[in-house]
Amino acid sequence: MARRAFAGAAALTAALVMTPATVAQASPPGTKDVTAVLFEWKYSSVAAECTNTLGPAGYGYVQVSPPAEHIQGAQWWTSYQPVSYKIAGRLGDRAAFQNMVNTCHAAGVKVVVDTVINHMSAGSGTGTGGSSYSKYNYPGLYSSYDFDDCTSQISNYADRWNVQHCELVGLADLDTGESYVRGAIAGYMNDLLSLGVDGFRIDAAKHIDTADLANIKSRLTNPSVYWKQEVIYGAGEAVQPTEYTGNGDVQEFRYAYDLKRVFNNENLAYLKNYGEGWGYMNSSVAGVFVDNHDTERNGSTLNYKDGANYTLANVFMLAWPYGAPDINSGYEWSDADAGPPNGGTVNACWQDGWKCQHKWPEILRMVAFRNATRGQAVTDWWDNGGDAIAFGRGSKGFVAINHESYGLSRTYQTSLPAGTYCNVQNNTTVSVNSSGQLTATLGANTALAIYAGKSSC
Repeated sequence: MARRAFAGAAALTAALVMTPATVAQASPPGTKDVTAVLFEWKYSSVAAECTNTLGPAGYGYVQVSPPAEHIQGAQWWTSYQPVSYKIAGRLGDRAAFQNMVNTCHAAGVKVVVDTVINHMSAGSGTGTGGSSYSKYNYPGLYSSYDFDDCTSQISNYADRWNVQHCELVGLADLDTGESYVRGAIAGYMNDLLSLGVDGFRIDAAKHIDTADLANIKSRLTNPSVYWKQEVIYGAGEAVQPTEYTGNGDVQEFRYAYDLKRVFNNENLAYLKNYGEGWGYMNSSVAGVFVDNHDTERNGSTLNYKDGANYTLANVFMLAWPYGAPDINSGYEWSDADAGPPNGGTVNACWQDGWKCQHKWPEILRMVAFRNATRGQAVTDWWDNGGDAIAFGRGSKGFVAINHESYGLSRTYQTSLPAGTYCNVQNNTTVSVNSSGQLTATLGANTALAIYAGKSSC
């Protein structure tokens, strides 16, 4: 959950929680580490997209919005106020969810579920699945004894107890130190695991003690399952993202914040050591993104309204070997609280307000680039001191980004074998000579990306 009232669903993060016997590795596990975050898509639409787009493009994961029964209402943030752990949200029932998991698996795509376990709802009423509830009373699940004693809103991020025991934007804060609460949460997650889910995004993880999360994870039928934890970095705050890396990966919000500043106001040349060189968490435990559903609305990052800056930032993220990338894919909005078009049904991309960033050609084709260059270090860096950069990924790939306001023609040195390659940014061919050099002209705000194994367009 973000800090602003009710528009507060949490930023998406990548987390792989490790048991002591597990060897740390870059997350998500597997050879395909790009996640398409289909924000507020109905599960039936997600299933079709796995088959038609995500699998063929090489996406390793799809992240879906919270499936638990929640409060009624048109706004997107109603999904982040659960009232029970039944799979009965507006995006689909249990059968639709199960079908989505099976369909995505058949397409080679794993499923990550956005999981709201820090809190329940505010207010009272009847949930999307018919359950009656009131704040602090969720019949058959939780009663007032299961919530933290602090019933005021979080007011001081310099105070650990306040951050982890008081209420996030007025939502009933679960006492995750209680064994019963830990068991109930684990029961919900184990139910999802029984349906074939491959991982979890832990919403508002910052507001849950890291030891509580470790205990919950130890209760799962697969205690080494992939997790994403949302822990927003704040300078001088009491709770820091690095506390959670023992449980798994943590989303690195500074990565997204800094990309906005660099692409809007600074020089791309500064990105030469992006990642740990900027003081970020280790790449192997970091989840990265250009934007997510919270940050695109609160202005802290770039978003789909930023045109080429946004597109090129996503191209850079997918080309650069730091962290595990999420591609945010949502819908147009002018009202930051507005829920999904058509109740979450996506009849076609780029219709009815669906932006489908995961399918923008410049972004989509970089997923295969990332898969092809996995494990290769950055080589052959070049920049003009300003907004034009280029770099290789060993002998597997090469990228050039021209964020200048004018066209740029030059010869680049690469480490690629001689041959003809497809520039997947615009489906034109590029030749690399026997010295590993290529000559290209890039228009303003365009990119070039080539990789081994892709010789024809």
